[in-house]
This record gives sequence, structure tokens and C-alpha cells, in this order.
Amino acid sequence: MTTALTPLIEALHAPRPAEGLAPKLALYGQFVGSWDLDVDYRPFGAAPVRGQGECHFGWVLDGRAVQDVWIRRSAANAPDKYGFYGTTYRWYDPAIDAWHIHWFEPNRAVALHQIGRAQGPDIVQVGETNGLMRRWRYTEITDRSFRWIGDASWDRGATWTLELEMLARRVQ
Repeated sequence: MTTALTPLIEALHAPRPAEGLAPKLALYGQFVGSWDLDVDYRPFGAAPVRGQGECHFGWVLDGRAVQDVWIRRSAANAPDKYGFYGTTYRWYDPAIDAWHIHWFEPNRAVALHQIGRAQGPDIVQVGETNGLMRRWRYTEITDRSFRWIGDASWDRGATWTLELEMLARRVQ
């Protein structure tokens, strides 16, 4: 099976950002590498669920996009419904000077489109699906760590409820 995937992985992967776009691509390119996660999930109407995870970012499609994989596996002896295994595909759109972000999580049949931009030292992504707005933020960004915050809003952004928070530490 691994041999069959090699041409796909080789065609998808890029060793660096596309020349000429590198300054704009640096917004998400700064995360290229591997990260360990402390995950704090706050499901609506239920007790918080804490756990560990990982994420991996890389250049794809001739260095014109950044793709990642986010994983939180349920423990073998204590499976829970809050594990996740999904991927984000991000590409910069010069026409709007922002990023299109597409998140896919097939085990829960979740797909989300957001628009992402720098806001001061942070990165903020916002999108809406079926009347529920989601705001995902990267804050406290350094070369070795960042905080990822996921908020939800049922009133078009007038108020936000914290749903998920992850602290990331670079491992590679």
C-alpha cells in the first residue's frame, strides 16, 4: 500500500514556498513542521475533555499552498467521541489579500471553509456553516509554540463561545 501512495505524496509535497509568493505565504508557512498538542475540548453542554494530539504542516502543490494534518487519537483503553483526524488546505488569494482555508474531518463528516488573515500578531480565520459561525485563532505565536483557539457563535459573531483550545510545541 505504501508504494502506491509514493507518487501521490511526491506530487503533492513541495520543499519550499513558491518564489515570488514567499512573503505572503509566510503567514502559515511559519508553522511548517511537526507539533505536539495539549488539547482542551469544551463540548457544548458537557464536561471539558483534555488530551494529547499532534499536527504536521507542509508545503504542497508547487509551494503555493500549506496543508496540515491534525490528530487527537482516543486512548485504546478509554475511547471517546472527541478524537479527531482531519486536514486543512490553505492557499493565499491575492485578489482578497487573504487565505482560503478548507478543513475536512471525514470521521465526523465535517467540512468548513474559512477566510484567514493576520490581525496584529495573531491569525484569525472565520467561516459559517448552517448558521453556525466558527472563528479559529492562532495566538501567542513563537518559533517554538502557539496557542490555537476555536470559538463558535450562533448570533453572527455578536458573542462567541470557547469550544476548543490547543497549546502547540514544535518537535520538528
